[in-house]
Amino acid sequence: MIHPDSELLFVSPQIGLGVFATRFIPKGTITWVFDPLDQIVSPEKAARMPARLEKQLDIYSYRNGCGDRILCWDHARFVNHSCHPTSLAPGLDLEITVRDIEPGEQITDDYGSLNIDTPFECACGLPQCRGIVRPDDFERYADVWDERVSAAFPQVGKVEQPLWDLVQERHLIGEVLAGKARVPSCRAHLRETVHGGR
Repeated sequence: MIHPDSELLFVSPQIGLGVFATRFIPKGTITWVFDPLDQIVSPEKAARMPARLEKQLDIYSYRNGCGDRILCWDHARFVNHSCHPTSLAPGLDLEITVRDIEPGEQITDDYGSLNIDTPFECACGLPQCRGIVRPDDFERYADVWDERVSAAFPQVGKVEQPLWDLVQERHLIGEVLAGKARVPSCRAHLRETVHGGR
């Protein structure tokens, strides 16, 4: 589920729709959490889908570390890529803001962290733009993403969390905030086949 202080708006003909903050969302806020309404589509089920549905699944879902497609039921599926994203995932089934998000600003993610199969040309237009987002970006940028998430993580316990009741890993988050555990690495989401069939 996407953060409740968000809405779906048109971005541009090239990009289409995007998810925008309707209120200030501070650094450390959980902006998305995997919930029971999200669909898990196995590779076998995806392979049996008609081509039209398979194309939609490819556009609007992401692949988790098990190789399953996750199709968000709400407008979270319209969160766009940015090479300097507002939100990133630790090694948990959620994303947090790695910086403040102002009202009217897009909530974005880095698609390089979503186990993409093919490279694509980035349209984020930011000074930090990589130009091409590639399947191997996960390994190339994982340390950077982990660093950004770790810097924001202490705020998780200090800011309002409207999605807290949906978080499955609350105990682990508590351990991290108490200094008893480290922030789990985003590498927990890296699809096994990317490692060479581990």
